[in-house]
Amino acid sequence: MLGTIFMLALRSIRRHLLRSFLTILGIVIGVSAVVTMVTLGKATTAAVQEQISALGTNILQVRPGQGFGRGGGGPAPQNFKPEDVTAIQQQIGGVVAVAPQAQTSATAIYEGANWSTTVNGTTNAYFKVQPWPLESGRTFTPAEEKAGKAVCIIGSTVKKNLFRGTAALDKRFRIGGISCDVIGTLTTRGQAGFGGDQDDVVIMPIKTVQRRFTGSTDIRMILVGVDQNYSTGQVQTALTSLLRERRRITADKQDDFNIFDTKQISDTLTGTTTLLTRIVAAVAAISLVVGGIGIMNIMLVSVTERTREIGIRLAIGAVANEVLMQFLVEAVVLSCLGGVIGLLLAQLVIAAATPLMQVPWTFDPEINLIAFLISAAIGVVFGYFPARRAANLNPIDALRHE
Repeated sequence: MLGTIFMLALRSIRRHLLRSFLTILGIVIGVSAVVTMVTLGKATTAAVQEQISALGTNILQVRPGQGFGRGGGGPAPQNFKPEDVTAIQQQIGGVVAVAPQAQTSATAIYEGANWSTTVNGTTNAYFKVQPWPLESGRTFTPAEEKAGKAVCIIGSTVKKNLFRGTAALDKRFRIGGISCDVIGTLTTRGQAGFGGDQDDVVIMPIKTVQRRFTGSTDIRMILVGVDQNYSTGQVQTALTSLLRERRRITADKQDDFNIFDTKQISDTLTGTTTLLTRIVAAVAAISLVVGGIGIMNIMLVSVTERTREIGIRLAIGAVANEVLMQFLVEAVVLSCLGGVIGLLLAQLVIAAATPLMQVPWTFDPEINLIAFLISAAIGVVFGYFPARRAANLNPIDALRHE
């Protein structure tokens, strides 16, 4: 019986093909919009997490000032000193490594090629705090760090633009007026979560940068690696207390430094993108309701057009439940057909959008199944009233209908 009713529903849909397509258009748009927004939202969240994890997990970034800039329009905040790095290493529990950083910009030159890049002065602790594998070569020796030798490790962007496809290891180039020997090359990281190319960098011993570039022992940033067994929040509290004491900040004054927890940043950005995805998906889901109303409207029109047919069926022995089931199945078939087309359209849009957004393409079976089931449920909910109206028709009145 159900098979016969299903075939009758398909025959009715084929009879009015254009009208049927226009009827399910709202369902198609709604399903495709919801699936697309949720899938792209999850892909964006995954991309953000991947970019932030590239900066390292369980890392505290300590900078002078009350934010990324100076803030407040007052004097420039006091930079950190080498003694601050030593104090953090010796007095804060749960610290794996501490990497001071002194940064500047300079132009690198090699055999007629030149490239403006960032020079990052640091120590080998930098590679312990945020693991960054070497593509080739080695890191600094203790003697090179202590003496401030002109040796460097370069990122893939610098290698590409300066050496142009040739091997960079053991080559010498000029940067900022000094000659530097390449002792290592870094693997590619790509764009950072906050903008900028992470691979556009030349890493040198911090004493080299301080002596040859900045002319002082000032440290602009300190990276603190926290043991996985310790809470970054507890370490951050201890670090704040130590730096306030060393920088002689009284109780009535605010910190003149800031500490950023990469894990907290990751959690915040993930929560934000997830919330935005839900909001956009909820807005897109409104079109599903509109599609359901369209199905109910067309089914009411169909009941009116087929009133005489319904009267004949009831007169020759069909029961009301059979008529109700026929129209209900027709509504469900329409909405399910719209759901399937919407899912296919969503995959095409996702496949086209992910390369443009530079996020990974993923197939989420859960959201696809939920969207399809919702489309089927809409057929049941919005198709019941027209189907019930058809089933309640009086056979005599239906036969008289012109």
